[in-house]
Amino acid sequence: MIPKLKPIAAMSLIAGAALIILALAPLLGQGIPPLDALLHPFSGDSEASIFWQIRMPRVLSGFFAGAALAISGMAFQSVFRNPLTTESTLGVSSGAAFGAALQTRIGLAPAIIGGVSSDCVFAFAGALLSVGLVFGLSRLRKGLSSTGMLLAGVAVGAFFSSLILAVQSSSDFFDSYRLLRWLMGGMASADYWTAAALLISIIPCAAVTAFNWRGLDLLATGEDIAASRGVGVGKLRALLIIGASLTVGGAVSLCGPIGFIGLVAPHICRMLVGHGHRLLIPATLLMGGTMLVACDAVARLWTVPAELPSGAVTALVGAPFFIWLLLKMESPSDEDEP
Repeated sequence: MIPKLKPIAAMSLIAGAALIILALAPLLGQGIPPLDALLHPFSGDSEASIFWQIRMPRVLSGFFAGAALAISGMAFQSVFRNPLTTESTLGVSSGAAFGAALQTRIGLAPAIIGGVSSDCVFAFAGALLSVGLVFGLSRLRKGLSSTGMLLAGVAVGAFFSSLILAVQSSSDFFDSYRLLRWLMGGMASADYWTAAALLISIIPCAAVTAFNWRGLDLLATGEDIAASRGVGVGKLRALLIIGASLTVGGAVSLCGPIGFIGLVAPHICRMLVGHGHRLLIPATLLMGGTMLVACDAVARLWTVPAELPSGAVTALVGAPFFIWLLLKMESPSDEDEP
């Protein structure tokens, strides 16, 4: 059981852990480079090149990707008031994955305009398409509840997952294996451009949640109470879903569908800093980034010289947490019993 901490102490603990992980992760598996190599990144020394051109961009990319997935998971859970809600539940990850799979099957050139990778463009478009389908299904019936939108997301996710299988089964061996590795999620091919793009992808969800943290606090008490306090529940929900989906689409398009970060990180932060979104938002960003950097380090070192995908390690950590959270939740039938 995670101990209850004062918010400031918890934030300090999370920030300190993030700094330690960021400082040590590039050094794992290669020894500690000489100080001169660390201070002179352009010296041409092999140790300096490995550290600054391979390890550091991978760590930064992992931190920003984890932060993006975590803040999106927090937003989805807050909007739907369901602790099991993630980007996978709403079909966003499946839509983005289908976009990348389709690009691999079509075989377009690896870059389109300005050096932007075509699989990134397709994955981002797939994420937006999945969100559009969920909203379209929800508008077919006025006043659809949060549970109804979640079910629509599950249906859309299953639809895109079946399309991914169809694309994969019709691809040749090379493309099928490449697609399989991408679907596992990982940071093996990260560079500074990837890190910068992932940092930008955080902005939509982080900005929307930061400007609406009071509304999220009220929404947690119930939609009727939030509406009575002047919160535009429908508008707020739409903004948060779109912002979180854009953030997830950007992250998935660059590093693959890495699961469970958006589920685990927000819940750990709620245990540490409480449910108030003023502190929960920055804590979730730090925790998500720290978790993915740590999982990526484990993935890189576990089977040396081979390398596991980061998504495999996050699933090993997240699946037991998901089961624990599911068992901890009280069912309606339990509440009705005397």
